[in-house]
Amino acid sequence: MVDKNTPVAPDVIGLLEGISTTRAIRRYLDEPIPDEVLRDIMFAATRAPSGSNRQPFRFIVLADSDIAQQAKTLIATGAQKVWNHKRTTEGYEKGSGVVEDSPKARMAHTMQQYVDNFAKVPVLVLAVLVRYREQNPTEGSSVYPACQNLLLAARGLGYGGVITGFHGFVEPELRMLLGIPDDTLIAASISLGKPAGHHGPVRRVPMAGLIYGDTWGESPAWAIDPPGTAFTRGGPPS
Repeated sequence: MVDKNTPVAPDVIGLLEGISTTRAIRRYLDEPIPDEVLRDIMFAATRAPSGSNRQPFRFIVLADSDIAQQAKTLIATGAQKVWNHKRTTEGYEKGSGVVEDSPKARMAHTMQQYVDNFAKVPVLVLAVLVRYREQNPTEGSSVYPACQNLLLAARGLGYGGVITGFHGFVEPELRMLLGIPDDTLIAASISLGKPAGHHGPVRRVPMAGLIYGDTWGESPAWAIDPPGTAFTRGGPPS
């Protein structure tokens, strides 16, 4: 039980450092997330911007109750189906995917371990959008900023997570189990826990390939990555 007078935990890393080092964390230690930490992570999520400041997002936090375990197990079946299909159709079982220690082989190993243990993640958070108008292409803008706040807060408190869409393959059963209304969008399922590995500088495409100035395709002179930035070619591992 969290005392209502317990203040939000102090930052342990700077904001910009957190943004540049928040990796997708898929391996977790076998330990729960304390209630006071969950409070601070989810508080950060509720501070996110949304259209007209309606805050139409809701979060279902699934930790260690019986119903939480049922939901985790249910979504785990979806995770395994998705990965089994992706592993075959995207070439993870041939070429560089079977070359030991190649980027693609490492990704395959990480994903296999993740889906095999999905039902055991310490906490699973469902991000839900309460629709207040007809479905439209921009509605995610009122829920995904809250998801990013959540992940950044977890990073700042020594935890980590990753956004998935695994719930989509068992959505009817999940809605029935958790009583989620039909006029909502389950936008993401986010696993959280204490990292078994570590966070670190993320690899991304250089700024010049992503930031344009006055015209399309023309990078401004100031779009230069800071010293020590790690880069990637972009896209899935080959």
